[in-house]
Amino acid sequence: MSSELEDLMQDTGKRARQAQRRALGLEAGRKNEALQHMAAFLRRDADDLQRANRKDLRNAEQAGRDDAFIDRLRLDEGRIEAMARGLEEIAALPDPVGEITDLQTRPSGIQVGRMRMPLGVIAMIYESRPNVTADAAGLCVKSGNAVILRGGSESLHSNLAIAERLRAALGKAGLPLDLVQYVQTAEREAVGALIRLDTYVDVVIPRGGKGLLARIRDEATVPVIMHLDGNCHVYVDRDADAQKALQIVVNAKTQRLGTCNTAESLLLHRERVDDLLLPLAQALQEKGVEIRACPEALAHIPGAVAASEEDYATEYLAAIISLKIVDDLDAAIAHINRYGSQHTDSIVTENYSSARRFLREVDSSSVMVNASTRFADGFEYGLGAEIGISTNRLHVRGPVGLEGLTLQKWIVLGDGHIRR
Repeated sequence: MSSELEDLMQDTGKRARQAQRRALGLEAGRKNEALQHMAAFLRRDADDLQRANRKDLRNAEQAGRDDAFIDRLRLDEGRIEAMARGLEEIAALPDPVGEITDLQTRPSGIQVGRMRMPLGVIAMIYESRPNVTADAAGLCVKSGNAVILRGGSESLHSNLAIAERLRAALGKAGLPLDLVQYVQTAEREAVGALIRLDTYVDVVIPRGGKGLLARIRDEATVPVIMHLDGNCHVYVDRDADAQKALQIVVNAKTQRLGTCNTAESLLLHRERVDDLLLPLAQALQEKGVEIRACPEALAHIPGAVAASEEDYATEYLAAIISLKIVDDLDAAIAHINRYGSQHTDSIVTENYSSARRFLREVDSSSVMVNASTRFADGFEYGLGAEIGISTNRLHVRGPVGLEGLTLQKWIVLGDGHIRR
């Protein structure tokens, strides 16, 4: 890494730390004012944002990127309006910073409780989607954090244009500009420097493909809120309602194919093979889904192909699903805990005891009963927005919203109390 790049990242981190500390005393109204200005500036300069985006789109087309990639990269009027509305929705949410909970009086007379505070400086590393720039900045500002944004090189022009408006809005509201910074170099080494900048960066949040996530997992010296694969399961239990099973499975797999909360694996109780295997398979195939089935199921499903061991552990992000017949609830839970990615898993059942066992024993960040895995989303959970979905065990699991971008510190209230 060049000394110039090293100096740039050190300076970026230092300015973020200084800005975040200056912002610790900000009232919610000041932060909300900045978010409202951000939304207004994005709407006002929509033509400029689209002009910058067209440069990225031309570069992507010349590089031979596929249609799905170009669609993720595109900024049109609707998506710019969605970014602005998202910022306004964040402004409307309650501010978690400074909230005091669990206050109790101890025998000594002191009062002990916990107060929410920002995580500090967050490095947000992501790919292709320019809307993440606004979403991440809005959530971090509202939760009192400073954010260093580093998007993919393919969206550099778009991200710089968005970040410029976000910083201008901070200035108009009288907030420190360096609460939001964008790394203005496309050099790959910048990511390496950022995820090792533990003097100034408190948390790294990555959003992107497996290559990016694997690199950050292997190289980061800063704590990471990690989002790994979304190998989500739907288990249709012996006591499932047939109609619920059909609609949940089809929605979980086909409502959107390329999202991390899309179902990639279907498990079916052996006692429901006769009445549900073919209807489920046909409903999926009618939506264009390829079924990779275990040997027992393969014999019953025309057009299915044999599943490999790898298939059971794969996040396809495509019109493919693995299917396995299991003996009972125990086998379903064991399969999910072995092959799943601890993202989102759902059971379809009318049996209360089975539902409770599934909720307790499936080791995932979201566990559902009689609902599509597609509900694993910050907006659907009432968080307003999310900065990502965590499959970590520490600090936060599942969709990460404002509260997930804070932590709790102990506070003690006394009146001249001394320990005896």
